[in-house]
Amino acid sequence: MSNSIAPAIASPWTRDEFEQQLRDKGRSYHIHHPFNVRLNGGRCSPAQIRGWVANRFYYQSIIPKKDAAILSNCDDRDTRRKWIARILDHDGYDDYQGHAAGGIEAWTQLGAAAGITRDELWSLQHVVPGVRFACDAYVDFARRQPWQESVCSSLTEMFAPQIHKDRLAGWPDHYPWIQASGLAYFRSRIPLAQRDVDHGLAVTLDHFTTRVQQQRALDILQFKLDILWAMLDAIEKAYPE
Repeated sequence: MSNSIAPAIASPWTRDEFEQQLRDKGRSYHIHHPFNVRLNGGRCSPAQIRGWVANRFYYQSIIPKKDAAILSNCDDRDTRRKWIARILDHDGYDDYQGHAAGGIEAWTQLGAAAGITRDELWSLQHVVPGVRFACDAYVDFARRQPWQESVCSSLTEMFAPQIHKDRLAGWPDHYPWIQASGLAYFRSRIPLAQRDVDHGLAVTLDHFTTRVQQQRALDILQFKLDILWAMLDAIEKAYPE
């Protein structure tokens, strides 16, 4: 008879401890990527900024598809009613001249302010393979995984307000050639990101309750952080200093 003792199963973190573990993942957020540091520090050329805007537009364009994939897997009515707002936040409403234009349209205006025409931006001609692969992998994850895991992957929004605030604070001085109206996207996302975090965090804390599940949630969040980081790796290579 074996005398081996089965390894002890770690106790789950408390709700507050688990939330802190999730928030600590901000150390891997792409705000720390060398390209973003240069971008927000005023050290990027117009060509690099346009390249970043054009490639990041592809990410903006897939967000509604990612959110629709989450909805298609979600069997919780309350979550569906709240989550659908995210699609409208990006795709917009009927009034494309007003405040309800949506994030994709606001990013299009950023492109115009930086010197990229709508047709050029929407053609996706400047999207590099690494960015396309990373974004498509994110949509595929949302289609294939349980909806609670896809919700967890959205928690990179916890770290987004600061990156938007940095751009709003620095870009007008660093890049005066970019029309100020083009920065509206960053301004609009600050309150929306907090609303999205409140909901996504509540779902995650409620669903991932064992230590094994909590570790899975941390791995999922790291996966999304890696996607954002890989996008900047690809952009940095395509638009070197």
